[in-house]
Amino acid sequence: MATLRSCSIAALSFVALAWGQGYTNESEVPYYGQSPPVYPTPEGTGGTDPAWQAAYFRAASIVSQMTLEEKVNVTRGHPGTCVGNSGNVTRLGIPALCFSDAPDGIRGQEFVSAFPAQIHVGATFDRDLMYRYGEALGAEFRGKGINVALLPVAGPLGRVARAGRNWEGFGADPYLSGMGMESVVHGAQDQGVIAQAKHWLLNEQEYRRNPGSAGESISSNVDDRTLHELYAFPFMDALHAGVASIMCSYQRTNNSYGCQNSKLLNGVLKTELGFQGFVTSDWAAQHAGVASANAGLDIVMPDGGYWGDNLTEAVTNGSVTDTRLNDMVTRIVAAYFHLNQDQGYPEVGVYPYNIQHEIIDVQANHASLIREIGSAGTVLVKNTNNTLPLRSPRFLNIFGYDAKLPDSPWTNPSRFGGGYEVNFGWSTLNGTMITGGGSGSSAPPYVVSPFQALQNRVVQDHGILRWDFDSVNPTVYANADACLVFINAYASESFDRTSLTDSFSDQLVHNVATNCSNTIVVVHSAGIRVVDSWIEHPNVTAVVFGLLPGQESGNSLVDVLYGDISPSGRLPFTIAKNESDYGNLLNSTIGSGPFPQDDFTEGLYIDYRHFDLYNITPRFEFGYGLSYTQFSYSNLSISLAANASCDEYLPTLSTPTPQGGHPALWETLYTVSITLTNTGPVAGHEVPQLYVSIPTAPVRQLRGFERVYLASNESATVSFPLTRRDLSVWDVVAQQWRLQHSSYPVVVGASSRDVRLSGNINVS
Repeated sequence: MATLRSCSIAALSFVALAWGQGYTNESEVPYYGQSPPVYPTPEGTGGTDPAWQAAYFRAASIVSQMTLEEKVNVTRGHPGTCVGNSGNVTRLGIPALCFSDAPDGIRGQEFVSAFPAQIHVGATFDRDLMYRYGEALGAEFRGKGINVALLPVAGPLGRVARAGRNWEGFGADPYLSGMGMESVVHGAQDQGVIAQAKHWLLNEQEYRRNPGSAGESISSNVDDRTLHELYAFPFMDALHAGVASIMCSYQRTNNSYGCQNSKLLNGVLKTELGFQGFVTSDWAAQHAGVASANAGLDIVMPDGGYWGDNLTEAVTNGSVTDTRLNDMVTRIVAAYFHLNQDQGYPEVGVYPYNIQHEIIDVQANHASLIREIGSAGTVLVKNTNNTLPLRSPRFLNIFGYDAKLPDSPWTNPSRFGGGYEVNFGWSTLNGTMITGGGSGSSAPPYVVSPFQALQNRVVQDHGILRWDFDSVNPTVYANADACLVFINAYASESFDRTSLTDSFSDQLVHNVATNCSNTIVVVHSAGIRVVDSWIEHPNVTAVVFGLLPGQESGNSLVDVLYGDISPSGRLPFTIAKNESDYGNLLNSTIGSGPFPQDDFTEGLYIDYRHFDLYNITPRFEFGYGLSYTQFSYSNLSISLAANASCDEYLPTLSTPTPQGGHPALWETLYTVSITLTNTGPVAGHEVPQLYVSIPTAPVRQLRGFERVYLASNESATVSFPLTRRDLSVWDVVAQQWRLQHSSYPVVVGASSRDVRLSGNINVS
């Protein structure tokens, strides 16, 4: 153990640091492409949390009274009205647990809300909104009697630019994603719902995520350091927040399937990170019986899998121990007790759409929150000559398929927009996009389209509209104040995107801009959308990324367009000038043969880290977004926390590892503070962001953000705490987090490349 050393600070205000490429990616040992065995599964005990300990005490008492068949019954899925249904033990008061999608609203049900997708929530860079989002989702899941909500999402993180499910996560950065995970877990579980963080781990593409006629699923091959510092990082926040369940992923990791990968489940999740809850398989992601049980899987979905009578036989013949089975069941029952679901929890109120049933309305006043988040996550990326906000225009041209409601969105009633059946692009979606496709999609009670909301405002102003939703070369009325063009970029579970653009939409923008000197483009996108074929057109005066805003889409957008709310959304990913700028991170791996491999050779360098490493200028960088007002940054200061320890390695614990990892990781070592002033004419939010340069790591890593509301000429002090984890790297030899005795440059700015203030922390 290193001796205690002093920590010194050097603060430099208004100094632009000259960042170099200086760091190289390392292929880290001890494993890469192979997953080392870690057995046996650690038994859940409640760890160091008294509430978990009490839940385990009660659960162990119940489980001790179960027969072998009853225990096995609890560990498997059963047919039922929910997406997943566990087995019950009625005689002991243990009900079947109801598992349900989706991360942005209860899928396939009536009288529920369609919230913004997580990528939109990530774009708010607002922890309070993230918490309120989780809280409202939790209230709706609880109201329907759903025990386990399959949310939040940090996998995929966003490694692959064209990946089909990136929109389900908060953004392509582990810190931003981690803050979203932590906030949503707190919000949902404060409502008594078991949150199930997913997908653990490295499920970064849809292509060949499952085995089939071509062979096994893709293997995500990653080094030990990258696994910890990038992909497990946001899950640590969910675990530290107390998440009670984790969903394991489809693909193989280092050539071992995610739901039978003992290194990931037994080693990282249940040992290093002290997880006390239960692990659920993704639906049909179990590919072996005994192997998955011994590797740490606790319950299989959707119905049976390789367990059931087979697990009974495995326990009887000793292939799976009684201890392991007891641990599976105890973890599930303990989570049920930990969230107090035995105390007046509502009966399950989930029903098929084609059977008349009781109406259970759980929407409350969530529409107002949805509208607020929708506006807060709207990102203004271009605004020539203050085109926006609109100033009571009396004549608007509205063009593009994305302005209207979809013609037939309920082809598959359980998945809004048709889910898997909807293909990429404008022609089949044929309407405004509020969510992506697949199991992550929601079931809106209604959708306020952009056209509807704009029409309402124009009517108030006694104006007129002209519209054409379908033509690629619409008629432009020269007397209009502005032409608004609405396009989108769709993505879904089950397949990856084939392009980050589409020719119809690009041509539509070109044709309108050619004939309209004030063309405003709105893009609703499920992730990255390249815009360089028209972004510099002189008649394209404003561009808005509307992302995936949920049911109040039009209202949220118009609040920003008309200046009722100053835009403050920030891009949660990097938009390149050319698709080729993403390099190997553009496409899902086209694996061939029966055992396809996907080597994560870029290590820690995804998204903006990739652009920084290779000195590529993006079109719009991570964290970028414009406002209707201006802000100044000043007075950067850095303070050392009282009793902060700068030991190189963590002290040895005399107690079990708390959920989320060693408690010293979460201790604040430093606080960076700045003064933020609204120097512009109107009130609005600003999002100052803190980036740290960690030795032997990417030159910039997000380690703090705050969304701050200020009136014109108002100032506020904004503080960013830095924990030991924020400054540490994973030492693959010592197999623990390491605080390096070195210099840590820090910058605060308005994006990952808009540096306003800089300083330095010396750890010695």
